[in-house]
Parts: sequence; C-alpha cells; structure tokens
Amino acid sequence: MKKLALALSVLASISTPAMAEGDAEAGKTKAIVCSACHGVDGNSLIDMYPKLAGQQATYLEKQLHDFRSAAQTGGKEGRNDPIMGGMSVMLSDQDIKDVAAFYSSQVQTLAEVKDIPASGEQIYKGGDMVRGITACIACHGPDGSGSELAGFPAIGGQHANYLKIQLNKFHDANRNNDINGMMQDVAAKLTSEDIEALSQYISSLK
Repeated sequence: MKKLALALSVLASISTPAMAEGDAEAGKTKAIVCSACHGVDGNSLIDMYPKLAGQQATYLEKQLHDFRSAAQTGGKEGRNDPIMGGMSVMLSDQDIKDVAAFYSSQVQTLAEVKDIPASGEQIYKGGDMVRGITACIACHGPDGSGSELAGFPAIGGQHANYLKIQLNKFHDANRNNDINGMMQDVAAKLTSEDIEALSQYISSLK
C-alpha cells in the first residue's frame, strides 16, 4: 500500500516529457514475426501468450525494453524470458516504438467467461484488509483498462491462463519488473485459489 501511495504521489508531482511516437504502419510489418504467438492483429489464439491488441503503447515499449535488457545482461536487469529475450534483442528503439504503436492501435477481441468465482470480484474490487491485499481496481480501474500515465497496464479481457501465469511469477518473485515491486507485494499474499479466481474475473472484464 505504501509503495502504491509513493508511486502515485511521484506521478502527481512530475510532468510527462514529450516522447517520439511510433509508426503503426511500419510496426505492422515489423510485427509479422510476432504473429505466430500473438496473432496477426495482436489477439493471440494461444492462451499462454498475451493479447497485445489495444494495450497501452508505453507499457508495451517498457516490456520490450525490459526483455531486451534482460537478454543483454544475462537476466540481471529487466524482465527475463527466453523467447521474448531472443525476439527483442534484435529490435532497435524505433522498432520497439513502431511495434508498440501497431499493437496499441488494434482492437482486443473478448471471450465469454463463465463460472467466475465470487472471490475474484471481491478481491479485485475490495481487496482484503485483513491480509493487507490492495484492491486491483485501485490501479487497473473498474474495467481493467489501467492507467497509461501511471504505467498500470490494461488487463481486462486478457487470457485467464496468461494472467494466472504472470500472477504466479509475481508471487514467486520470478518476475520483478513491476513499478516499485507493487505487484510482487500484492501477489505474494495471494493463495493459489485467489490467483485462479482473480484471473477468471479479470478475463471477464469488458
């Protein structure tokens, strides 16, 4: 909770510098190699890989830079992933901007999610004060659209299996490129049942 408050207070006190925009049309061509896992339009058909369509460009850029950094430093920095490391290390800064611009310009497809555990909605909207779990809605919003300015990604409508994989990585501290370790703090307090319920609920958001 303290880390969340710190991050938000810092964001409120600084201005965002102008950043060069990516070229979505150029990114479409550069992203062809990504389509095997993420789909032609960023809507992956394999639920272990994320849907990138409609995701914030700045968040996509950060992840690609983090993947590339991990590949260049042997996993000492950034976000370590054997597949994405190999893909991103070949990208220039402009390539990253262009690919991010392309995916952010696409429209995410939504799937009907059934039999959602009630606890998933409860944790997402209200957290758990007893266990010190911050409500997900505080950062990701009521519909899971997140906040680009704050660096919180859109997660609504994402594959439940991908969400589950990432929450488990944060839980086990195998992923640590989150802002001020906030996701690690929250996920560490979640049970496997919580993670399953949350993943299902978030996937159902529209």
